[in-house]
Amino acid sequence: MASLLRAYNASLIRRPVATQSATAAVLFGAGDVLAQQGVEKRGRDHDFVRTARLALYGGVLFAPIVTKWYAMLERIQIKSKAGIVLTRVGLDQFVLTPVMVGLFFTTQAVLEGKGLGEARRRIESSWAPTLYKNWGLFIPVQLANFSIVPPHLRLVLVNVVSLFWNAYLSYANSASGGVDRELEDVTDSAEGVKDKAIALVA
Repeated sequence: MASLLRAYNASLIRRPVATQSATAAVLFGAGDVLAQQGVEKRGRDHDFVRTARLALYGGVLFAPIVTKWYAMLERIQIKSKAGIVLTRVGLDQFVLTPVMVGLFFTTQAVLEGKGLGEARRRIESSWAPTLYKNWGLFIPVQLANFSIVPPHLRLVLVNVVSLFWNAYLSYANSASGGVDRELEDVTDSAEGVKDKAIALVA
């Protein structure tokens, strides 16, 4: 296991975009499996095409964009360490994240063949509640991330916590914004793995 982690860490440094893309594809797909089996209880009626759509979004869009974004944030230099952390977290959560949430719903609607009209409807119904839940989970995560986690491992931390967040996204997309008690349990589970993930990669 230790040798695998060393190899993965080396790959993150040598080929960051490719490695992060593969990681995100796996974890976005796993998040959808969690949503379908753990929340929706679909059993044998699992929608594998839906899982593939989520994995495609994670690997082809999310990871490359966020990897480059984190590299850009790393170039921001302020004398105060607290100032650097707050600036990076502020830009990440209040500039990039609203765009990425909208991109997610748009991409899924288009990949489902439902067009931009359906994407607009999903954004109108689901963008704000999804964004608010994201802030509640990821602002604390990113404060720790930009404070103590090495730069090449930051997206890894986000991806680990995102296993449960991706389940939420998949369900929110499928339900067009309908959020029930079971889904609250999923986001609570994400809170539970947050500290463990920070300890693992720090």
